[in-house]
Amino acid sequence: MKRSEKAALIGEMLDEMYPETPIPLDHFDPYTLLVAVMLSAQTTDKKVNEVTPGLFSAASTPQEMMKLDVDDIHQLIRQIGLAPTKARNLSRMAQQIVEGGGEVIPDWDFLESLAGVGHKTASVVMSQAFGQPAFPVDTHIHRLASRWGLSDGRSVEKTERDLKAVFPKETWNRRHLQIIYFGREHCPARRHDLVLCPICSWSSTKKRKREEKARW
Repeated sequence: MKRSEKAALIGEMLDEMYPETPIPLDHFDPYTLLVAVMLSAQTTDKKVNEVTPGLFSAASTPQEMMKLDVDDIHQLIRQIGLAPTKARNLSRMAQQIVEGGGEVIPDWDFLESLAGVGHKTASVVMSQAFGQPAFPVDTHIHRLASRWGLSDGRSVEKTERDLKAVFPKETWNRRHLQIIYFGREHCPARRHDLVLCPICSWSSTKKRKREEKARW
């Protein structure tokens, strides 16, 4: 089966399983989404959603954030992984946004120039805050794309290019969320029997199934 044919079948399954694709990180505008996505690195969405109400109560705009001391930001997000680094980045990012006009804008160069903002974070904001076609690839999507034979898994960058090539552009914004939902519910990273998975069972190669089984 060609990658494009496999992707089409997977897309049909995902659309049926997840017709609605709400953003799992609580936010109320592009800036608070940007902050939440930054905080989510190496941290669960659940934990981020537990921490951001207190943070946004203290500072829900870049203007308010830049007025806080880094130590104060750290205290507000201390339960989050890599909190010291993220606190420094939040402070610097707020200053950069204010210096750039005070608003988060749908511009790739602007977003990726901000402290602590990489391509994946910028992709989420462009996709979910501004509706621009993007295919954010995190470690979960990277793993599933490799399991499903949609990419060779050599790098996150390669996976993004491969997924963009096999899924129609108009589906990218919902497809990456659908894959995340599917991974959480059906396709965990460890001790996953590919033979029993609704998608891995038919999309993974026999070799991949043996290899993952042997890792148990």
